[in-house]
Amino acid sequence: MRGRGGLWILLAALPFLALLAVSLGRYPQAGFVPVGHLADDVLLRTILIEVRLPRVLLALLAGGVLAGAGFVFQMVFANPLVEPGFLGVSQGAALGAAAVIVAYGWAPAGVQAAAAGGAMLGLGATCALARRFRFGGWILRLVLAGMAVSAVAGAGLAFVKLVAEPTRDLQDITFWMMGGLWNASFPALASVVPAALGSLAVLWAMRWRLNVLSLNDRTAHSVGLSPRRDKTVLLVAAAVGTASVVSVCGLVGWVGLLVPHLARALYGADARRALPASILLGAALVLACDTVARTVLPGEIPLGLLTSLFGAVGFAVMVSRRPPLRGGGGDA
Repeated sequence: MRGRGGLWILLAALPFLALLAVSLGRYPQAGFVPVGHLADDVLLRTILIEVRLPRVLLALLAGGVLAGAGFVFQMVFANPLVEPGFLGVSQGAALGAAAVIVAYGWAPAGVQAAAAGGAMLGLGATCALARRFRFGGWILRLVLAGMAVSAVAGAGLAFVKLVAEPTRDLQDITFWMMGGLWNASFPALASVVPAALGSLAVLWAMRWRLNVLSLNDRTAHSVGLSPRRDKTVLLVAAAVGTASVVSVCGLVGWVGLLVPHLARALYGADARRALPASILLGAALVLACDTVARTVLPGEIPLGLLTSLFGAVGFAVMVSRRPPLRGGGGDA
């Protein structure tokens, strides 16, 4: 599985998984789409094209971005236990979405915009605070600033939940924070695609540098890289992609933590193969979890619940069977 052939197999498998996900559903009954009815069933075609297709595409994009961002965070921070919300992105998004829900009620476009704005505000606050810190190197200051910003945003979120109307707003906030793709549509997908694909493009283009950047800064300097600049570009790209995804999908946990470990276990530690593998595996995982979430029960299971369940169990199994995987060896 460690060669390029394994990546091509994984890439070729995604369209089949997507087709399977589109075909599975609860109309007219639980199971596969009756292909013979597509020609004369307008409602079925509408469900497949307008409901399931954008949902499947959004699941693939969200999983790829979260897993790719998680891989970059683990390599840059030299820590196998970090994930995409490490710089206050997730907590900032949650605070923004919760504030809009309490102030204006559940309005998908407003919640999405507020979540994206809160995520980027959290990232900006982290970077600004890190520049003012006088302790440690740049990466350590980012870590400390991210912890502080996340704590402040978490406190703000707790206050918003405290003043929320219990029978309406509080339930909406809680459900959004569980994560899900129930509001997937082509307009929602279009709002995510530019930032998400741009983020993935930057990570893909710089995957060659991750191997060197995960070492100490002197080694990176010796081969002509600028560690602080390159690490900042990678972190901002990963955070922007995460913000775009979180604004639509809510908080989908454990994808960015588990999948990079799985990619390195299957394809080796070389970022040239492990990063693309992480993106593809993340897309497949979120797609599989979302398909289960909307097909197993009459009511939809929150996506974040399933990713957290599978992620935690999978992480426990991986760590118990092999030594913990390192995220890299860069200096803080």
